Amino acid sequence: MTAPASSPLAGPLANSAFLAAARGETPSHTPVWFMRQAGRSLPEYLKIREGVGMLESCMDADLVTEITLQPVRRYGVDAAIFFSDIVLPLKAVGVDLDIKPGIGPVVASPVRTLTDVDAIPDLTPEHVPFITQAVKQLVAELGATPLIGFAGAPFTVASYLVEGGPSKEHAKTKAMMFGAPDVWDALMRKIGGIAADYLRIQVEAGASAVQLFDSWAGALTPGDYAEHVMPHSARVLASAGELGVPRIHFGVGTTNLLGLMGEAGADVVGIDWRTPLADGIARVGDRVVQGNLDPTLVFAPTDVMTARAASVIEEGRAAKGHIFNLGHGVIPSTDPGQLTALTEFVQAYPI
Repeated sequence: MTAPASSPLAGPLANSAFLAAARGETPSHTPVWFMRQAGRSLPEYLKIREGVGMLESCMDADLVTEITLQPVRRYGVDAAIFFSDIVLPLKAVGVDLDIKPGIGPVVASPVRTLTDVDAIPDLTPEHVPFITQAVKQLVAELGATPLIGFAGAPFTVASYLVEGGPSKEHAKTKAMMFGAPDVWDALMRKIGGIAADYLRIQVEAGASAVQLFDSWAGALTPGDYAEHVMPHSARVLASAGELGVPRIHFGVGTTNLLGLMGEAGADVVGIDWRTPLADGIARVGDRVVQGNLDPTLVFAPTDVMTARAASVIEEGRAAKGHIFNLGHGVIPSTDPGQLTALTEFVQAYPI
């Protein structure tokens, strides 16, 4: 992947270890950031979110800016991740949904028909002016620290829309996929278009990388993923690729899909903690990997945590490039002090 002439890599971000690793170059140190680093484990986050709903906070540019910056200030990580939610673009275009505490996204009228799909508007910058404002504010504040744009992948967002909320079995989703392929294809194209536009808005405002997050893709077989999901994720990643920024693709429980997720157009493939990093590297081929310390290891003694982190870094040497991360998001009860110690350990580890 070659950055365009207008790339910010010639400016403050020229020495970014994160962006160097994402491009498969040799960074000054192993870069580290944490999925869900901005959020529930930070006391400063809990304080600023008091009395403010999740989606409400995601639509307030000043709150998004502050929440995104909090872990960068505290930990000194090598990248910021834009604070948002995978269903935020749907809310912005008018889908009747909310995030219920302890449950997750709940959709008032689940999608069942082509008419339901047609009723979902396409996303335009006018729907999300707060996103453009927040990204511009963040880039100005972050300086030499890159900002990662964020979007939910089509399959995961489709599952919420079809199921009406979180699901373990994804039975209604798969019933549509197999039994009403015309509706499924239309829905995935609609959501894929929204995701692509959402990422484009973030990049055009200044984000210097993107992550496409597929929470539920692990519920699929490789064959079903390749036929019914991969083409739609590929279109989102191709759109981001036109902007010249590194593209990270991450899914949960996706050991058997890692090769396909890379082939969908990822420059960096996130590997969750269930998959040994060496195995994941073999599966993704000549691509950068991201991961993959078990998030529960931050609850172990610090020396145990850092010993396991060292093993992850050593395994990562076999890849085209390696960005250190947890194998999923930060657990809410995590001690921030442990993440500070982990960040310092990774950044000081010999390259």
